[in-house]
Amino acid sequence: MLLAVLASCTGREIAFPEPPATQLAAVPFYPQDAYQCGPAALATVLGWSGSDVDLDALVSSAYLPGRQGSLQPEIIAAARRAGRIPYPIPAAPASIGAELAAGHPVLVLQNLGLRSSPRWHYAVVVGYDPVAGTFILRSGTERARREDVQRFMASWQRADYWGLVVLPPGDLPASQQAAEPLVRALADTEAFLPVQDALNTWERFLTQWPDEPDVLFGSANARRHSDNPASAAALFRRLLARDADHLAARNNLADLLLSQGCGQGAQRVMADIEAAAVPAHLKHVIADTQSAISRHTQQHDSDAGQCSDW
Repeated sequence: MLLAVLASCTGREIAFPEPPATQLAAVPFYPQDAYQCGPAALATVLGWSGSDVDLDALVSSAYLPGRQGSLQPEIIAAARRAGRIPYPIPAAPASIGAELAAGHPVLVLQNLGLRSSPRWHYAVVVGYDPVAGTFILRSGTERARREDVQRFMASWQRADYWGLVVLPPGDLPASQQAAEPLVRALADTEAFLPVQDALNTWERFLTQWPDEPDVLFGSANARRHSDNPASAAALFRRLLARDADHLAARNNLADLLLSQGCGQGAQRVMADIEAAAVPAHLKHVIADTQSAISRHTQQHDSDAGQCSDW
């Protein structure tokens, strides 16, 4: 009854582009125990993504007994540890339809109470029925809970439209057209991924955003980590041709050249960097690279012959 009253008191309907009829029947179901809706919802999307699911381990890592629930950072961190990339979807009603149309279940946070007295709940949206006007959710102890569109949208709106798609490396969300939040999601997950999986995902980004500086930078670093220094150098130079003041790219290209014995080439890349222009978080790194170049050039009169290829 409380939910019915809340839905009727939202004041206006929440407009959204209606998705086609969808039901992702292959999405598994992990019913929650007590207040553990966060680990259960995460297990659902991880299982769909092909990850091995250990629900007890997810409860241990993502459930906070003192709060009788899970915070979003714990959900995100657990997805990364499972070798999956948790991508935020745009905080907009249209996002769920776009992801469902792409075959992606969506992990959402709902506020089933009031803004002043919230009752938080995680669920996974797996379908939409336009005839009945309902979303279909893996929710709590219900495998296929049907929620009226406006009731669901109101509860999601009260949670600020927070949602994730948890995807295998190489797959991209359908609802997010801006590169920056996806780059951040991949960069924060990269340490948990095999080198080749990270590289494959950066290459997908590069195909979609070939001129985006953060994508060029991340892709160049990934190519270097995959032991492809020449290809990495080409991407660093491509980035610097667009933005000569990208100091992190200059530093990493110089470090790469130095690793190939090309100290003079590295010195040219780092030339004319003014200390005052270096941001605080790069000062130590750039100083170390400049010191390494100085030591190398003192010990070698000239670069090796192969350095002309770089």
